[in-house]
Amino acid sequence: MRPDRISLFPLNVVLFPGELLPLHIFEPRYRRMVRECLDEKTPFGMLLAQPNGVAHVGCTAEILEVTRRYDDGRMDILTVGRDPYRIVDLFTDDPLLAGTVDYLEDRDAIIDMQSSEKLIELYEVCYTLLFSGMPANLAQSPHERLSFVVTGALPLDLMWKQQILELRSEAERQDRLLRYLREWVLHLQKIESGRPRGASSGQGLN
Repeated sequence: MRPDRISLFPLNVVLFPGELLPLHIFEPRYRRMVRECLDEKTPFGMLLAQPNGVAHVGCTAEILEVTRRYDDGRMDILTVGRDPYRIVDLFTDDPLLAGTVDYLEDRDAIIDMQSSEKLIELYEVCYTLLFSGMPANLAQSPHERLSFVVTGALPLDLMWKQQILELRSEAERQDRLLRYLREWVLHLQKIESGRPRGASSGQGLN
């Protein structure tokens, strides 16, 4: 059963369901959070940190393993995104933020398989232009999570990623991504055509 109240970890990251996220834990409050989550076998909530506070929609993170423990108490952990949620009440009386949450389910919607195939094609072109290599094959990815896989794998603007996380229809997420990537690939191709021969592609485009 998913807990109604979870510890929160604001970070300059948008986590998606199914996405792997390694984390280096060094602050005492988050070391405590990790210990409690491991002891109680519960997730914590990732949230995008913003200049004026935190986003109110995030994704829970399950700790898969502690990959390294340091003598001074720091830890490296590997997490995976699980369930999108919305904060109902935010508790700030402890150094470790916590919140009561509602878990968010997708609305049923018909996914156009041709649109999904086009999205994979655009993703592969963008990835190749950015990283000068072929991405993992997404043809076998669950179509109801394809938008999360694509958005998580590309260095898109964080606020735009947040918008994708907050949408509650995979069909709408894929439609938004298709429109975005159609324009972005033209931008990337223009940059690539103006690059001196032999120069490598950059990763910091938003």
